[in-house]
Amino acid sequence: MLKSMTGFGKSVVEASGMTVSVEVKSLNSKFTDVYCRIPKGLSFREIEIRNLLTQSLERGKIEFNLNLQFNDVASSGTSVNRALVQAYMKDLQDILGSYGEMNATEMLKVALTMPNAFNSEVVSEDQSEEEWKVISKAIHEAIQKCTDFRIREGKIVADKFLDYIKNIESYLVQAEEQDKHRIPAVRERLRKGVTDMLQDDEFDKNRFEQELVYYIEKYDISEEKVRLRTHLNYFEEVVKEGNGKKLNFMCQEIGREINTIGSKANDAIIQRLVVNMKDELEKIKEQTANIL
Repeated sequence: MLKSMTGFGKSVVEASGMTVSVEVKSLNSKFTDVYCRIPKGLSFREIEIRNLLTQSLERGKIEFNLNLQFNDVASSGTSVNRALVQAYMKDLQDILGSYGEMNATEMLKVALTMPNAFNSEVVSEDQSEEEWKVISKAIHEAIQKCTDFRIREGKIVADKFLDYIKNIESYLVQAEEQDKHRIPAVRERLRKGVTDMLQDDEFDKNRFEQELVYYIEKYDISEEKVRLRTHLNYFEEVVKEGNGKKLNFMCQEIGREINTIGSKANDAIIQRLVVNMKDELEKIKEQTANIL
């Protein structure tokens, strides 16, 4: 099945005295670009999280946000370093003495942003592993929801692809019908040209054969019609396989045959049908950029 590169997943898990909130968002990109926003205390887990995102979501611009909220002070593992914060506030008050005043609330906000304003308590290995299990569960749930979102979007795009291909096939059928009327007209032009050449006293038989072969090849679009139909049928098979890269390649092949038909047909009606086929193909190309 096709998967879109556009996806979103959110998960909230409460356990072990904390609430874990995870959001995963992905957009289309030629490469895998992962942006992680995680608490500083989990920075040692960032590589593990990145690998999980890359393996699960494969490709795209991926944004990952993880927030932790501890439901009680004991679980947070941090406390205010009061002595140091008070010292910061005293220094700030002394510095500002000759320049102006700052109220206590503003001074406290500044002091709390200074180095080592918080004490980090040592968390036991068992407690750390228990917390990580909860966090990991939330991450996996968010990734799964994002994947489900991608599958739903991919189904919608796949249905559109099949509609566009059916439209191209319809225009091809019309072009094949018009080709039946075009051939007699081409034959008449060639006949007239041959008649005029035979009346020329300087008629060159070898040159005549070369010109005849050239015009026959130039106006014949039989092979292009067969190849285009084959490409359209194969495109439908690839849609069911869910291979986005193959779809890009098939768009190029389909476009090549459509262009050749347009350049060789030399017929106004077929030219209009070719323009319609190109329009449908462009719609497909716009969508394939967002498919895995």
